[in-house]
This record gives sequence, C-alpha cells and structure tokens, in this order.
Amino acid sequence: MQADVIVIGSGAAGLTAALALGETLKVLVLAKGTLASGSTAYAQGGIAAVLDAGDTFEDHVRDTMIAGAGLNQRETVEYVVARAPHAIDRLVELGVPFNTEGEHLHLTREGGHSHRRIVHVADATGWAVQTALLKACEENPNITLLAGQTCIDLITGRHEMRYSGSGRVWGVYALDESTGRVEAHTARATVLATGGAGRVYQFSTAPRGATGDGISMAWRAGCRVSNMEMMQFHPTCLYHLEVKNFLITEAVRGEGGRLINPKTGQRFMARYDQRLELAPRDIVARAIDAEIKKHGLDFVHLDISHMPEDFVREHFPTIYDKLLTLGIDMTRQPIPVVPAQHYTCGGIVIDLDGHTDLPGLYAAGECAESGLHGANRLASNSLLECFVFGEAAAADILARWDEFQTPPQIRPWDESRVSDSDEDVVIKQNWTEIRRFMWNYVGIVRSTKRLERAAHRIKLLFDEVDDYYGHFRVTTDLIELRNLLQSADLIVRSALRRHESRGLHYTLDYPDPLPQAVDTVLVP
Repeated sequence: MQADVIVIGSGAAGLTAALALGETLKVLVLAKGTLASGSTAYAQGGIAAVLDAGDTFEDHVRDTMIAGAGLNQRETVEYVVARAPHAIDRLVELGVPFNTEGEHLHLTREGGHSHRRIVHVADATGWAVQTALLKACEENPNITLLAGQTCIDLITGRHEMRYSGSGRVWGVYALDESTGRVEAHTARATVLATGGAGRVYQFSTAPRGATGDGISMAWRAGCRVSNMEMMQFHPTCLYHLEVKNFLITEAVRGEGGRLINPKTGQRFMARYDQRLELAPRDIVARAIDAEIKKHGLDFVHLDISHMPEDFVREHFPTIYDKLLTLGIDMTRQPIPVVPAQHYTCGGIVIDLDGHTDLPGLYAAGECAESGLHGANRLASNSLLECFVFGEAAAADILARWDEFQTPPQIRPWDESRVSDSDEDVVIKQNWTEIRRFMWNYVGIVRSTKRLERAAHRIKLLFDEVDDYYGHFRVTTDLIELRNLLQSADLIVRSALRRHESRGLHYTLDYPDPLPQAVDTVLVP
C-alpha cells in the first residue's frame, strides 16, 4: 500500500503525529496486534506540565535534569517542558476527561517532582488519552488505521528495483497477521513510534508487544542508538502469582504510600534517601532490590492504608478494584510489590525535529533517544515526550514536504527460498532464555562479569536465530524474537561501555559516577 506518510505504532506518539499530518496528507498507521495494545493504554500516572501557580518551567527542567543524573540534553529538556501546557490544552480539546478541582485541573505529585504538576484521569490516564486519540484518528478520512501488522524491516535504498546505497527510507515490509502475507508499504516519509524493549526482561510492566521492534529495525537500517543501558525499573509492580505486569502507580507513593519490610515491619527508605518514598525511581528500585536480597524476601509492602478510605478509593479506583478481585483491600492492608522493568530511556538518536540519521525517517516516543530522560526518566515525562515529538516530527514533515520525492519501485518481499517452520519450540526456548539471563545478569544491579556472560549467550543465540530466520517463513513470534535479541545485544554492549554508575546503570565494578556525563552512542 502507498501513502504520503507511514506511521508505525498506534500509541500516543504515533497517533499525535498522524493527527497533525492527517490535516493535509494521506497517513497510514500500522499497529502490531490491536490498535490499543501498546504501552500508552497502560500508563496509570499522568502527564507532567507546569500549570500550578507556584511552579515554573525552570523547576520542571531542574527536576528532570536531577532525575536524569546530568545525562540529559538541557536544550531538549527546555524544549519539551515549554511545550507541555500546549500538549495538555490539545488533549482537553480532544475530550480527554482530566480530573478537575473547581475550575482548574487537579494536579498530583510523583517521585522526583518538587511541585504538584501531574495532570491525570484518576489512575487510568493512558487509557483515556489512547481512547481520545484513536477516536479523533478514526474520524479523520485522511488516516487509515491498520491493525495486525508486524513490521519486519524498513525499506531503504537497497530495496529499490535499481539498487541505491543512499540509506533513504521509503517505508516498511510488514507481515499481515491475518493472512500471513508480507507486503511492502511505501511512503515519502516514515515515523517510528513503536515503543520500548521492555519484554527483553523476565519481569516487566510493558505490554507483550514491547519487543524493541523500531529500535532494532532502525539499527539494522543504519541509525545510531544511544544510552540503551539506561533501562528504568519501576519500583512497584504487583507481586502476585496469577497476575503478571500489573503496575502500582508512582502516585500511590506521591499521595502518602509507605514502603515497609514485611519481615521486620519497618519502613526502610530513610536508610537509602532523605526524600524517602519520593526519591527518583532508580533509587527506590535499588532500595527495594537491596531489602529483598538482604532479607531473603519475595516482595516488600507498599502501604497506604493509613490514609482515609474515601481518599484512596477516589484517587486510585482502577487499582483498588483490580486488587479487590485478588483479595487485597488497599484501604485496609498493604500491597505486595517488586521492581520490574518499566521504561526504555535509550533508543534511536533523534534531534528536536524527530529526525533520525536516515533521510525520510523520523522517530518519537519511547523508541527514540531525544536527550529528555538522560540516565533516568522523571515520572510522567514519558507521555509528554510522545505528544511533543509526535507533533515536532509532523511539523517538520509538513514544512519540508516539497523536498520529499515520490517512492521509486520497490522489490517485493522474497520468500522463494524458505519453508514453514516445523519447530516453533526453538522460538519459545530462546525467548525464555533471553528474558531470564537479561533479568539475572543485566538487571537493577550489574557487574562486568555478569554482562560478559550475557554477551556470550547473545553471540551464540545470534547464530541460532539468524539460521532459523534464513530458513523459515516469518511469523510474529520469529520477528519479535529477532528484535528482542537485537535489543538485548544493544543493551549489553552499551552497559559494558559505561565504566561508571549513573542513574539507572548501577555496576558493582564502577560504583561511582565519572566527573562528566557522556552519552553511550553505538554506531552500526
């Protein structure tokens, strides 16, 4: 299929870009799985924006830089923070039903923030945003939404009928999950908004589809990636044997929740940071990890039962209802929690217009590394980044539209030398192995020896997966495995290069930060 612009991903970044582009251009949005199965719909907390009388852009910038351990690019942080109020206004226009207090939006506070500045829809902000953006896109005749499309590789100059080494991106090859056919979708410009790589870990709050697809495709096509070692672990994921990946939002701590060691009954954050439960996520996650390892625990307790019952139910209705179905009443008893991978702070290198290194290719949201998050993302800056860079990429494409050429003839997908797989067990085995060694060797606390073990396993798996990929027809599971392995490789290589502990990257061999913060940039 041919369009003016292809957007890969149907979360906050992708749909924001599509809406802006769809005012004048024909846009094709490709989504793996359903249109609402990405990370946006799972975002409980909210969106950070300076709207309070006592708050300032400078305060928001400072909080972001402190959380990011100085690795952020100040120009990017200032750019995003200054555009936050406009992003909120645009969402209000689209009908997002933010909580209000009188005539003003209700603002909550989260870890690392010096002011109340989190705009939210109770504890289900992401779902409300996803719903509003999808509705607006569905009502726009210029936007075509295609679900069930697993993208395999970007189409570049080397896929032209007349081979070119230009690196120019012309679209993407995608597997239609319903037919099993691979199609070449072409466009003058392509926007990657594919989310992060969280499922490379055994425990993650990310949805199943967060397999680093965009990051891996961009890397294979020739884009640099940066700071992939900076994997954020959310301190408080529900510990429950029947329920995987249920996040307990940061705002529970922001509104008075306390972390308690279930063995000693003691509140423990005072031993780790004077900000207690409101310390940034990397500090809280390491503190919980330390308590669990020191005392041989499976989990710690997050307790907000000392707050009024009505207050808890009003602020956290989604979490309250979900926990009740599991026999936990958070107004009367503590919640068992463990850290879990939560956010990919690194990704494809982009500038303030969302440009990648390749002509015709843009990126926005969690798959990109804009310089906003640095070594650790400040709570509720993630959705904000999606809106700002989704709009920035669209604005640049519209401004430069006359420069973009019509796509040339592209070679169709060739599967003449492959057959259907008769051993899918290989995929399942390798997927499980990657997630387990990444959790054990490349988790919250790392060491050079552990990272080298992970690198050795990755090298062996590359041979196995490449051989499998070369012989059998692609399936969604195989494409995801290939991208998971590529993402794991980028994370481990980046982690081995950083000879210091900074932000989310904590290594026993280099426990102190170096005097200067420098990005880890990998070049294909």
